[in-house]
Amino acid sequence: MTHKEIIRFLVLKTVGNFLLLFALYGVGATFGPAVYFEVAFQLHNWQGVHYTIAAAAPTGATNVQTGSAPSLFVNGADQLLIPKDTQFDILIPKIGANSQVFANVDPSNPDNYLPILKKGVAHARGTSLPGEPGSIYLFAHSTDNFWDVGLYNAVFYLLKNLNPGDSVTIFYLGKRFDYAVTDTKIVDPNDVSFITQSRQTGSQLVLQTCWPPGTTWKRLLVIAKPI
Repeated sequence: MTHKEIIRFLVLKTVGNFLLLFALYGVGATFGPAVYFEVAFQLHNWQGVHYTIAAAAPTGATNVQTGSAPSLFVNGADQLLIPKDTQFDILIPKIGANSQVFANVDPSNPDNYLPILKKGVAHARGTSLPGEPGSIYLFAHSTDNFWDVGLYNAVFYLLKNLNPGDSVTIFYLGKRFDYAVTDTKIVDPNDVSFITQSRQTGSQLVLQTCWPPGTTWKRLLVIAKPI
């Protein structure tokens, strides 16, 4: 092998290794959060973890979950979910989800909703608020580029594990509202009928995340009715 061939081989090898590492990083950044949440969910099921919602933690309580991301290992099977902000918060006991909700976010303007989704769940502007007739539309985990997915709130990754009858609780202006899941739908990302027709429906809660987890190809909607 000549000197030039050796240099060419080393350059190609370096470029190949870089592309491989970049691809692995992209896969990890995109699907890593989804894998973490799924592992935590399955582990908690195996441990028999049960979440109970309380407006405040009892004195001396140690089994309190206040973060958006569930811990892989918890202290005891009975866990308390405490809202991060009783002015507007969503809690889903089955999947250990707990996130602040930001009201009146424009779902058609990425400059508006992307910064919000790094901090919590967004309430779609123009849709109902808890206690009002019509549809409350909340969305999380949405982005413009696949490599940015891991940067955004992943609290709704596990919505796919919800079934009819599972409970969802919202705190709004200090008041608690309880809902039960009735249906799930997978729709195209350009289907905004649940937002544009939100005032024409009965009272319901619609939760949206991207589908499949880690992509922006479709939208998974979970529909719940007031209890």
